[in-house]
Amino acid sequence: MGRNSSSLVIDRLCDQAREEDIVVAWLYCDYKAQREHTVINILGAILKRLVGKAIPEDIRKAFEEGRRPLLADLMRILRITIAKLPHVFICIDGLDECLPNDFPKLLESLSDIVRESPGTRIFLTGRPHVWEAVQKHFTKAIAIPITPNEDDIRNYVEMKLDRDDTPDAMDNRLRGEIVRIILDKMCNMFVGVSSIHDVYLLKLS
Repeated sequence: MGRNSSSLVIDRLCDQAREEDIVVAWLYCDYKAQREHTVINILGAILKRLVGKAIPEDIRKAFEEGRRPLLADLMRILRITIAKLPHVFICIDGLDECLPNDFPKLLESLSDIVRESPGTRIFLTGRPHVWEAVQKHFTKAIAIPITPNEDDIRNYVEMKLDRDDTPDAMDNRLRGEIVRIILDKMCNMFVGVSSIHDVYLLKLS
């Protein structure tokens, strides 16, 4: 399920937004582009979703010129923008693909947004190892486990192989055999047991 599950949630929220006074900002993080998933880029993408093309000039120029806008500037504009909206949903799929050094600052920034804007809700997905960090910033968070299907397992295994320190040690035939064997074993293991991929619904009153 994974990406498919989060897509269903985001699509449902977008449908609801057309009928109600809700604004939805979403971002799908991809492990293949992990270097791009800094706290600045993630919050910048969220801001762009919220304001459309009307991004403040100083922030827009900073991105276009390859400069890093200051986090404080992004947060300032996000606060101003969200304060004008009655209900906001911020959805980030693949939270664990955020750069490790930026991950704590991202959670802290999201926590600040929710604390200052009670009408904001956060929906996140990520593998279980980030759950403890999420709970530290969102004490009322609700975790909903999702059992992975074969595509989830395949993507996870291929991601691990892509990150192997010695990629030349295996050819395509060996790589395919590794994926096949793990799929055979894992699909049986995960029938009716806990998942390797959780959905985190952060619902704060």
